[in-house]
Amino acid sequence: MDLLNTLVDKGLRRELPSREEALAVLATSDDDLLDVVAAAGKVRRKWFGRRVKLNYLVNLKSGLCPEDCSYCSQRLGSKAEILKYTWLKPEDASKAAAAGVAGGAKRVCLVASGRGPTDRDIDRVSKTIEAIKEQNEDVEVCACLGLLSAGQAERLREAGADAYNHNLNTSEATYGGITTTHTYADRVDTVQQAQAAGMSACSGLIAGMGESDEDLVDVVFSLRDLDPDSVPVNFLIPFEGTPLAKEWNLTPQRALRILAMVRFVCPDVEVRLAGGREVHLRSMQPLALHLVNSIFLGDYLTSEGQEGKADLDMIADAGFEVEGAGTTTLPAHRADVAGAGCGGGSCGPCGDDSAVPAADAVPEAPVAEAVGAGQDARTDLVAVRRRGAGTDLPPNA
Repeated sequence: MDLLNTLVDKGLRRELPSREEALAVLATSDDDLLDVVAAAGKVRRKWFGRRVKLNYLVNLKSGLCPEDCSYCSQRLGSKAEILKYTWLKPEDASKAAAAGVAGGAKRVCLVASGRGPTDRDIDRVSKTIEAIKEQNEDVEVCACLGLLSAGQAERLREAGADAYNHNLNTSEATYGGITTTHTYADRVDTVQQAQAAGMSACSGLIAGMGESDEDLVDVVFSLRDLDPDSVPVNFLIPFEGTPLAKEWNLTPQRALRILAMVRFVCPDVEVRLAGGREVHLRSMQPLALHLVNSIFLGDYLTSEGQEGKADLDMIADAGFEVEGAGTTTLPAHRADVAGAGCGGGSCGPCGDDSAVPAADAVPEAPVAEAVGAGQDARTDLVAVRRRGAGTDLPPNA
């Protein structure tokens, strides 16, 4: 169709599609789904070949967060029966990270619940980064600690952090309906602090919270403007005990269209398939590899993911290959300026429960009708993590 031909041409030139074109991708029919995937796949292969980057999450501190992000199992007032523990010791976090690296992960993402780190927390994480780098010199380390205060990004960079994650999650217009304890502007500011400190910025979204097509396009265009090097795309995991537990709005087809739209808007960016892929893509996960060039290996922060070996088998069976430690992820024109965005205006949780921006009586945004109306809620696929960091059981990697 003309739309897809136009989007492929633009993607190969790193040209931004129009909002109308991005919305049109989300509005395509299931009959056209394979055509959409094939078109976006051409753009993905142009900039990333058939490589898949593996990332591994280590939850340094789980639960007991003072923020009220509606999607989060660690939120204030959450009744989700997740693991709760305070800071892992650096040696324990390094051991957990080593399991992911042994499974093929190129990047380790260190995540801690909370509004943002204290200076003492920065000291803790700095020691953890040093411990990980001592054991695995070439591994990339991404920190995800919430809102940063002045000088903290620089300290993390000096400690060896390569990247910082802070997701926008949803559109600015709907943000106040998701959280009330910090603002969208706070979140943008933290990403910009990370970029200014020389870290590679990682910022993405959560789909499936009841947002409209317009909201999805808004947040992806905002991410394009913010210009992170990697964009994780999370799909809401509706944990029982959270305000969004009943939000089952996604079908596998819808999830694939969202990923395709992100690829067209951010053609040369590391698009990462993140939390919720097993819940919402299910048996169609391999098709997503034609759209994304990065995934999380194994488990997430508070939920269990697909077995690590199954991830590796899926990649191989689909005809893709795991990206090696000696390979630069980003295309040359972006890699030259990684850590400060791609430059020139061309264009990402880590995981399933990252913190979000709020505050002065923002009116609650209207919630879109369920896109997956009529679909069965697959609560059987939401498994609380009971292994790995914070437990005595071996991790999934």
